[in-house]
Amino acid sequence: MYVGVDVGTSLVKAAAFDAGGRPLAVESRPVGLSFRAGLVEQDMEEVYAAVAAVLTALTAAVPDPVELVGLTGQGDGVWLVDGEGMPMRAAASWMDGRAHELLGRWQADGTFEEVFRRTGGAMFPGSPGPLLAWLDRHEPGSLDSAATALYCKDMVFERLTGVRATDVSDASMPFLDPRTRTYDDRVLELLGLTHRRRLLPPVGDPLPVGRTLGGGLPLDTPIANGPYDLAACALGAGLTGPGDGLLIVGTCLAALVATTDLDLTGEPAGLYISTDRPGFWLRAMPAMVGTAALDWVLSTTGVRHDEVDALLDAAPPGANGVRVLPYFAPSGERAPFVEPRLRAELTGVCLESTRGDLVRAVCEGIGYAARHCLEAAGLKGSLAVCGGGTRSPAWMRLLADVLGRPLRVVEGEVGARGAVLAAAERHGIALDRAAWTEPTAVVRPDPGRAAYYTGGYEDHLSRLASARERARH
Repeated sequence: MYVGVDVGTSLVKAAAFDAGGRPLAVESRPVGLSFRAGLVEQDMEEVYAAVAAVLTALTAAVPDPVELVGLTGQGDGVWLVDGEGMPMRAAASWMDGRAHELLGRWQADGTFEEVFRRTGGAMFPGSPGPLLAWLDRHEPGSLDSAATALYCKDMVFERLTGVRATDVSDASMPFLDPRTRTYDDRVLELLGLTHRRRLLPPVGDPLPVGRTLGGGLPLDTPIANGPYDLAACALGAGLTGPGDGLLIVGTCLAALVATTDLDLTGEPAGLYISTDRPGFWLRAMPAMVGTAALDWVLSTTGVRHDEVDALLDAAPPGANGVRVLPYFAPSGERAPFVEPRLRAELTGVCLESTRGDLVRAVCEGIGYAARHCLEAAGLKGSLAVCGGGTRSPAWMRLLADVLGRPLRVVEGEVGARGAVLAAAERHGIALDRAAWTEPTAVVRPDPGRAAYYTGGYEDHLSRLASARERARH
């Protein structure tokens, strides 16, 4: 069997597949996030323990020999470890907002734009550049004593194998030159981090590989580290042709478009993710909040997840005038623009508004944000969709209407599939990619509703422009 491990922000999963890509079993464990005054952190020991637990349970449930393991996980943030790969402090999450003032200064003095023009990555508060610079100013001791500033999956990989390395996809933000596929020392200089260069892990190109030392897997099992979750989902959803796109409706709402054109002009936003294919990138617009926005509305209104479809079907397009700008993250928004102080807005509510109106309004708002991201990323071809949001058929119908295009729905553990496909290619194992990435459904838009939502999208952009202006003042 082939095993893919996906170390998500709130859930760690391990999935087993046979050689044809058919799922054999999935194990998952939740992991916590700590929110405090703009700081969002995770306990690295808890995350690694969850990885070991899902792997132990998976190999017990499916006793077939493990042929190969692929590893993926959440990107960005800062995961400081010592020379043995052990945690030096809590990990700063990609959702963290502590560096927003520092980022604001970089936006004002041109540093932010210059970094984008060099790397194709628009920094946001939870990306490694601002976080490392903040720690250098406020917690220099933690950096002095650390051996490496890793990404999430790299921390797990080092604990499983003893190998210290990242891959080109995770390294893409914000220090990697996408043309040379090596760290750009000028970027470190611009961010005041030249003296911290030693903390950057070696970039494995192609993917770093190793053999397991334990952690719930048989000793000496071959494992590949990466790509990180956005790029892994692109592989798992069959995204291979330039112009084709993927929308990940998960905690983070991520829009990806495959491209062979490295265009570093235009508004600095999102990033170019380098892949194992030189000259082939993923233009990524990873918005800060996806299903997390819906989860907040559900918890606030007392609606259960199994009630969502019925509520969506009962409320009409436009949600009876209720409208949501879905920018709920404490660190603002990062794609398709960077606005650290932007916050969510809920308008049009009255005593006649229902829970269904609120649920539909936030789902429509997320759909408009997705359309904005996909347009900015340059979508021209087909569109696949994956992530937890695909479990709601009503939301998929709504998304197809808002986006005005068919959706190739790819369900299951798409990131884990992509991690296995990447690991197999790295190890020279031939797998049938078409079979592994076959969509489970195609959802087509209703022409009438799609026309309605074209007007709704223009209204969304107008309200967003006003909200961004207020956030700056």
